[in-house]
Amino acid sequence: MNVFEKYLIVVNVVGFLMYFISFLLYKLTKSVNVDKILILVSLAGGSLGMFLFIILFDRKSVKENMMLRVFLLCIMIIQIVIVLFLKGAHGEQLTFAFWKFFGKYKILIVYWVIINFISFAAFAIDKINAIEGKYRIRILTLLGLAFIGGSVGALLGMYLLRHKTKINYFTVGIPLIMIMQVVVLFFLMNI
Repeated sequence: MNVFEKYLIVVNVVGFLMYFISFLLYKLTKSVNVDKILILVSLAGGSLGMFLFIILFDRKSVKENMMLRVFLLCIMIIQIVIVLFLKGAHGEQLTFAFWKFFGKYKILIVYWVIINFISFAAFAIDKINAIEGKYRIRILTLLGLAFIGGSVGALLGMYLLRHKTKINYFTVGIPLIMIMQVVVLFFLMNI
């Protein structure tokens, strides 16, 4: 095991423990905010440990923890892609030719158009329902649609319809999801 692998193990154990401490603090008091420390540890490579804690012990998503969860998931996926690249999981020559990739896999273009239309429509329906005081679409559904490829539709829905533009897990989360999707797409193009 090399130094980098040892570092990743240590920083993810620290991330797991830091999220555990944060979880306890939120249970005991509402005034403690350690999200900035968690963000720093996740950026240092501890996002997998934190996400493991969430999966095992803190599955309940609420508005208060949504931004951190979106951030951790996106950062974790980006970090996994970086580690795979560093471990050599890529082709001999790197390419940025997105148009060739989509030309080769035209079904991805069809999927992308459909999921972005659905995502935009979900934001439109939620906006109409908000105005009329009807049943709203769940936050997890809107973010989930963005996560599975509908981030452009979500972003257009947010700003064209002026919906969810004051909520950080949308205004920061959707662009972060878009960045994560570009990183994953670049990785898939270069396997």
